This record gives sequence, C-alpha cells and structure tokens, in this order.
Amino acid sequence: MAKDDLVARPAKKTEYAIRFASAGARTGWRDLAATIRNPMADAWDFLTKTPTDRTPTNYPLRGELGHVQREGKSHERWQHKPTAHGDARIWFYVDGQDVFLEQVHTHHPNATK
Repeated sequence: MAKDDLVARPAKKTEYAIRFASAGARTGWRDLAATIRNPMADAWDFLTKTPTDRTPTNYPLRGELGHVQREGKSHERWQHKPTAHGDARIWFYVDGQDVFLEQVHTHHPNATK
C-alpha cells in the first residue's frame, strides 16, 4: 500500500452511490473532472444527495431520450449540467439507491440540440 493512496469518502446511509453504466461515462467523467474540477465535485454532491430534484440544471429528458432500458427495466433518464452556462452534460438514471452514469458529455450532445 502506498502512503499516498486516496481515502474514499464514506457515504451516509441516505446518500446514493454513483456507478458507471458505461466505459464512455467513465472516460467523460475523468475528462470533465480534469477540466472543471470544482463543478464536478458539486455535481458529485448533488447526485449523491438529491439526484431526482428538478432544478434548472437537473431534470428528466423528454421524448425518445426520456427513458433508458437496462437489464429488462425501463428507467427515467435525467440530465445534469455541471455548470449553468457550459456545454457539459451528465446523463444518468436512478435504480434504488444507485445513480448510474450512462453518458458523460464534455460538450453539448447532438441528440438534444
């Protein structure tokens, strides 16, 4: 064990766990965390505490994009904007106490333009 290993933040019982639902989401998250670190820390806090609160920067997608199928179940697909005026978008769904990051876009996704 290296002396500089990061200590994982323990989750409260009422918090949601954040999981990657795709390799692309993992890459997008890493890229955004490298470029907009503070807003991504705020996004983490929001998604672990209140992922289904409707705000100007967090809301369910509509139309064809409004649902995602995973393991035979349909889930409402949400979009979170880490910054109010930036192009980055996080698409996720909630299953129980887990928030699954489905897609993390470093730029505004063409599908919602």
